[in-house]
Amino acid sequence: MAKTAELIIDGKSYKLPIVEGTENEVALDISNLLEETGTITLDLGYKNTGATKSAITFLDGDKGILRHRGYSIEDLAAKSSFLEVAYLLIFGELPMKDQLDKFSNDIKLHTMVHEDIKKILDGFPSSSHPMGVLASMFCAQTAFYPESLDPNRSAEGVYLSIVRSLAKMPTFAAWAYKNAMGHPVNYPDNSLNYTSRFLKMLYALPAEQYEVDPIVADALDKLLILHADHEQNCSTSTVRIVGSSKASIYSSISAGINALWGPLHGGANQEVILMLEAIRKDGGDTEKWINKAKDKNSGFRLMGFGHRVYKNFDPRAKIIKKTADDVLNKLGVNDPVLEIALKLEEVALRDPYFIERKLYPNVDFYSGIIYRALGIPVDMFTVMFAMGRLPGWIAQWKELRENKEPIGRPRQIYTGQNLRPYIPIEKR
Repeated sequence: MAKTAELIIDGKSYKLPIVEGTENEVALDISNLLEETGTITLDLGYKNTGATKSAITFLDGDKGILRHRGYSIEDLAAKSSFLEVAYLLIFGELPMKDQLDKFSNDIKLHTMVHEDIKKILDGFPSSSHPMGVLASMFCAQTAFYPESLDPNRSAEGVYLSIVRSLAKMPTFAAWAYKNAMGHPVNYPDNSLNYTSRFLKMLYALPAEQYEVDPIVADALDKLLILHADHEQNCSTSTVRIVGSSKASIYSSISAGINALWGPLHGGANQEVILMLEAIRKDGGDTEKWINKAKDKNSGFRLMGFGHRVYKNFDPRAKIIKKTADDVLNKLGVNDPVLEIALKLEEVALRDPYFIERKLYPNVDFYSGIIYRALGIPVDMFTVMFAMGRLPGWIAQWKELRENKEPIGRPRQIYTGQNLRPYIPIEKR
């Protein structure tokens, strides 16, 4: 017998279906609430509202669990490449070797972008934020591939749009960086793999040889995996709600890029570095700032410690800590800001105050350290995040489309003026 919950409004009883997920998550189905009762729910920020059913990512913040299509993030980060994880998220299963080879080769065929897009890039001043440049170039693909606007596009056409998105995102990201630096852009070297190709576009200078460090390329690959999808967060929900209007994949993902740009979402690792810079400018006394973090009246909060979703630990942080250590050891970076970061990490991992409150270093803390060590400026941090999150956005857009989900249309509780007479301007 189907389970139900009872809702009583003004003495009248209504039955609400109870929906259970495969990991025993429980939800009250209120899809017909307005129609049946004349009322709606109020849930600021949608913190308690499930807007969709999804088979892509399972997240349990209390237990520190993150899985994609049933595979633990620990296994994926240790054993897969970023493109394998992208294939898994988008198509539902880990690829066979021939499938991965085809997928990788299809992506290589589309890494170049139309030269007219470079004219768009040239229109941005070097002071432009790379995220704004990235979002604009990504959305511009609707102009170069107008067939993507067809809401009834064939499966082959959708696949082509998916491949183009994954292929061109690193090119756009590297070009956004080069624009900010005032440097000439580089074109993709398809003899390299996904992350190495991006690093060469990012760092190579004219008339100079650039060899990709395999440890750096591996670190970036792991970072992209760890950011690949994270359930229904702000940018992912944005992609889904824009996509629900049958908008193209390019415009939907561009909307996600803009949502990620916000400092409350994709800017967390940037905030880590800004905090470390502030501590350095103050003299670098980490004990002073640790004490301020413990003082609830100080107004200071250590950025990169704890997580709003993971109440125990961030499983991604355990993985990326080793990668951060490998990168720092390999590069031998002598940076006082990174020295401060390591001191804060040491305290947080042994101090009872942080342990009891589960304020462990999170993925944003370690990713900020890695990007800093690689010489990537803070304005590029969210661009790197967007590169990693792209497969998740694609998978969510594709799932929404295949499930034929209705257009998103949130409700509201109106709190404005009641009806009042219009007064002509001469009598006001």
